[in-house]
Amino acid sequence: MEKLTFYAVSAPEKLDRIGAYLAERLSRDVVRHRYGYVVIAMEALDQLLMACHSQSIKPFVESFLHMVAKLLESREPDLQVLGTNSFVKFANIEEDTPSYHRRYDFFVSQFSAMCHSTHDEPDTRTRIRVAGIKGLQGVVRKTVNDELQAIIWEPQHMDKLIPSMLFNMQDADDLDRAGHPGTPSGVGQDGEENPSALAESCFRELLGRAAYGNMNNAVRPVLVHLDNHHLWDPNDFAVSCFRIIMYSIQAQHSHHVIQQVLNHLDTNNKNTPRVRAGIVQVLLETVAIAAKGSVGPTVLEVFNTLLKHLRMSVDFELGESSRRNSSSSASSVRGKESEERIVQNAIIQTIGFFGGNLPDYQRAEVMMFVMGKVPVYGTPCHTLDTVKIGHQGTKRIQTMLLSSLIMVTSGFKSKSMAAALPPSFMDPLFSISLMEDSELRQLVLEILHNILDRHDNRAKLRGIRIIPNVAALKIKREKISKQDVAFMKKHGQQLYRHIYLGCKEEDNIHKNFELLFTTLAILTIELANEEVVIDLIRLAIALQDMTLNNEENMPMFIRCGIMALVAAYLNFLSQMIANPPFCLHVSKVIELRNMDAPYLLPEHIFRDRCPLPESLDKDDRQLYFQTVDMAECLAGPGYNAERLSIPYIPQVTDKDRLTRRKSFVDTISLQVDIMSNSLPDKSQLAEEITFETLKKAIDTTGLEEQEREKRRQVMEKFQKAPFEEIAAHCESKANMLHDRLAQIFELTIRPPPSPSGVVSISAGHTQHPSVPVYEMKFPDLCVY
Repeated sequence: MEKLTFYAVSAPEKLDRIGAYLAERLSRDVVRHRYGYVVIAMEALDQLLMACHSQSIKPFVESFLHMVAKLLESREPDLQVLGTNSFVKFANIEEDTPSYHRRYDFFVSQFSAMCHSTHDEPDTRTRIRVAGIKGLQGVVRKTVNDELQAIIWEPQHMDKLIPSMLFNMQDADDLDRAGHPGTPSGVGQDGEENPSALAESCFRELLGRAAYGNMNNAVRPVLVHLDNHHLWDPNDFAVSCFRIIMYSIQAQHSHHVIQQVLNHLDTNNKNTPRVRAGIVQVLLETVAIAAKGSVGPTVLEVFNTLLKHLRMSVDFELGESSRRNSSSSASSVRGKESEERIVQNAIIQTIGFFGGNLPDYQRAEVMMFVMGKVPVYGTPCHTLDTVKIGHQGTKRIQTMLLSSLIMVTSGFKSKSMAAALPPSFMDPLFSISLMEDSELRQLVLEILHNILDRHDNRAKLRGIRIIPNVAALKIKREKISKQDVAFMKKHGQQLYRHIYLGCKEEDNIHKNFELLFTTLAILTIELANEEVVIDLIRLAIALQDMTLNNEENMPMFIRCGIMALVAAYLNFLSQMIANPPFCLHVSKVIELRNMDAPYLLPEHIFRDRCPLPESLDKDDRQLYFQTVDMAECLAGPGYNAERLSIPYIPQVTDKDRLTRRKSFVDTISLQVDIMSNSLPDKSQLAEEITFETLKKAIDTTGLEEQEREKRRQVMEKFQKAPFEEIAAHCESKANMLHDRLAQIFELTIRPPPSPSGVVSISAGHTQHPSVPVYEMKFPDLCVY
C-alpha cells in the first residue's frame, strides 16, 4: 500500500488508470461474493483518495463514486455500511476546484432508502439506518457549500432528505413512549449510535445552512410528513420539530417558517378541530421563539389569519349546535363543540402570547387591529360580520377577542395615556362597556386596567373592601405628567360616564363591582390631579343620589352594591389624598353603617345570603356621604371645593343609545320619545321677561358654544351613525316637507275645474262648478 501510494503521488497522471483497475477488480469481487478482497480494494481506494490532492484526481473520484454506488446497491448490510463509511470520508475532503459534472441524485435516493430500512434484525436495522443518515449528512456537507450543487435544495431531493430524517427522529420518539425513556440521546441500548440523535443533528445542520431562497423547500416537506403520518394530533412531535427548525435557522428567516405554517393552517381550514388546534399550537411555539427577535412584516398577517380562523371556528361550532335537532347525535355534537373550543382557546392563547412578546410600538398597532375586528353594534364591522352568525355567535366572538386583547395588553406600559388610549381604540371599547352583558363589561374593565395600571398596583387593590390603612399597601405612583392632565381634560368625562352607566346595569354581579372599584382606584393613582379628584368625588355622590332617588327602579342588590362601591372608593380616596377631616367624615359614615345598615358595606352585601332591606331610608342623612361636609373638608388650598355643589350629570350620547339597541325599531321609537319629551309645554311658552332673561339674550357667547357643539354633534352623527338611521332621519324630514307643501298648496291653489259637471263637497271644501274639457283654458307652459 505504501509503494502504491508513493507511485500515485509521484505520477498523479496514472491515478485514473489505477482507479479504473481497482474498480474493475472490486466489481468482479462483489459479484463473486469475495468480500475480503472487496474490503482490501475499498481500503486502497480510500487511502489513495486521502493521500492525493492533485488536479488529476477528478477522474479517480469518478471511479471511486462508481464503486461506492456498487456497494450501496448490494443487498449485504456490511457492504452498504462499508460503502457509506467510504463516502463519508470522501465528503470530509475539501476540494480546491468545483466539479461541474458530478451529480449526487443516486446517493440521495439510496441513503434515504437506507434510512427507512425494515430489516428483520433490530441491530442490523439500526446499523443500516445510522449508515443512511451518515450518508445523507455527507451529501449535505459535500453539496451545500458548493454553489454548483444548489440543485440539492430542489423539491425532488428535499422530499427524500427531510422525511428520512424525520422518520428516524419520530421512530425514537415512539420508542421512548413505548418504554425506553432512559436511553441517552446519542447512544442506543447496546452502545451503538442512536439514529434519532444522528438524524436530529443532520436536520439541524441542513437547516442551519439553508439560505433565504431555500427556506420554503426545506419547511414544506416537514408539513407534508406531519400530515401523512397524522402527527398533528397529538402534536408533541410536530412541536419539537418546529422548535428544532426555529432554533436552527438564521433569525432573519423565521418569518418564512411562520408564513408556511399560516398557509398550512389555511389549507387545513376544513380539517378536524384537533388537527387545526395542533397546527395553531405549533404556530404558538414558532411565534414564541420568533417574537424574541424581529418577526418582520408578518405581524399583522399572523393576527389576520388567526382572527379569520377564530371566526370560522365559531361558524363551525354554531353550525353544529343548530343541527342538534336529533337527540341521538346530541352527545357527538357536544363533543365537536368542545373540540372547537380547544381550537378557539389555542388561537386566543397564540394571539395573546404573540402580542405580549412584541415591542410596545408594535403592540399598540396590534391592539388597534384586534379592536377593529371586534363586532360593535352600530359599526360597519358589526353589520357585515354578524348577520350570518346571529346574537350568540357575535357574543362568542366578542368574548374571545376581548380575552385575547387582555393577553395582548398585559404588561403594556405606555408613557402617555393619549398614546395608549387613542379615540379609535377607546370609543369601540367603551361601546362594549355599555352592552347588556355583564361578562363583556368585565372583560372591558380588565383591558382598561391593563392599560391604566402602569405601576402594577392592581394586585394590591384586588377585591372590593373597606381598606383600613391604604398606606400599608405601599402603592407606587408618580407625579402626573402634563400629557396625562391634558388627556383627562379631553377624555375624563367619557371615562366617568361609562363608569356611571356601568354601575347601574341590572345584571351586575360581585365581580363587576370589584372591577369598577379597581378602575376608580387606578384612575385615582395614575391620573388624578386636584381637578380630577373633585370630579371623582362628584361622580361618587352622583352614584349615591341615583341610588337613593331610584328613578329607574333598580333591584335592591344593585342599589346596595352601588352604595358599597361608593363607600369603599371614598374610603380609599380620602386616605390617598391624605385629608384628615375628609377621612374622619368617611370613617364616621362607615361606622354608622356597620351598626345600623351593614348591607351598605362591601364586606356584607357581597356575602352569600346577605339580608336585603325592603327600602333605603333617604331621611337618615348620617348613613350617607354629604356633599356639604365633604366641601368643608376640602375647602383649603389646592381643591376647588365649590365645584362639588354642581351635581354630576352624565352626557348620554346617541352613540351610547345605539350600543344598547336591540333592533332598529327600538332606536326609532327611542328617538321619537326623546323628541316628544323635549318639546316645550305650552304653559312654559309664556315666559316672564326679567332683567336676567334680557341679559342672557344679549350675551351670545354661550349661544355660540351651543351652536358649535350642535354642529359638531350633527357632523359626528353623519360620520358614525349607521346608514339605516341616517336614511330614516332624512326620510322623516322629507315627509315633513311634503306634508307642509301639501298644506300650503291646499290653502293657496284652488282645485282645477272638473269636467264631470257635478258640484261636490269633499273634506269640507266646496268644489266649483265644473267646465267641459274643450272650454278649459290652460297656461301656455302646460300645452305641448
